[in-house]
Amino acid sequence: MNMTKTAILLAAMTALFMGIGFMIGGEAGAAIAFLIAAGMNVFAYWNSDKMVLRMHGAREVTERDAPNFVRLVQRLAENANLPMPRTYIIETAQPNAFATGRNPENAAVAATTGLLNMLTPEELAGVMAHELAHIKNRDTLTMTVTATLAGAISMLANFAFFFGNNRNNAGGLIGTLAIMILAPMAAALVQMAISRTREYSADQLGAEICGRPMWLASALQRIENGASRIDNDAAERNPATAHMFIINPLHAHKRDSLFSTHPATINRVAKLKAMAGMSSKEGPWG
Repeated sequence: MNMTKTAILLAAMTALFMGIGFMIGGEAGAAIAFLIAAGMNVFAYWNSDKMVLRMHGAREVTERDAPNFVRLVQRLAENANLPMPRTYIIETAQPNAFATGRNPENAAVAATTGLLNMLTPEELAGVMAHELAHIKNRDTLTMTVTATLAGAISMLANFAFFFGNNRNNAGGLIGTLAIMILAPMAAALVQMAISRTREYSADQLGAEICGRPMWLASALQRIENGASRIDNDAAERNPATAHMFIINPLHAHKRDSLFSTHPATINRVAKLKAMAGMSSKEGPWG
């Protein structure tokens, strides 16, 4: 059901992209927009991990550089029956993490220095298990394609205002203005819906991978508290990638709170507590 919902939402985002193309150049503009969207998706498929990691200044580490972190990820990957992903560290004080890559064989996980310094080993295990769950669920490609399309829709909507030559059609200038304002909002709503669906699923599977739902629940509360107080400059410069993080990294600008790309942490924690209450056996870390 989640995959069907995600496919429908991605189709809606592509249709929105084509609609803006129509406002710019009529039927030909819509066709060109469709080709651009297809080309962007192909590009994102092959380059999603490199794009996002570069945006956030991530540095790849090995067991020699960060032995505890890399060994932790390796152990969790074994629990999840996944190939060992590449591991990265991002130099920022804000505690956060994300996963990226087109498939489990070409995946990467990244944690901030703030996360590594702030969390206990158990909480860190919960967070990285969550990120591995995104990889196992193949969310990483979907989330990166969504970020690419959302950013392109905002750019194209502004382009429509200055260069749209189809204003004589129904709606005219008013229609163009409406597209310029509403299209990015609609894209953000679709992005939000996709992210929220995937976050709940990754929380559940992540708790199963590490075996202790409360490790992740405790980590989410600690991360939210830190992320709300500490800026993440790279994320603020690239807000379309915010939904990839385990907790929304944006808070420095008022616009950041207009649309939340993540479920409320209190709701996520409640679901994890319910999982912990239903579990009657020790997990693989017990």
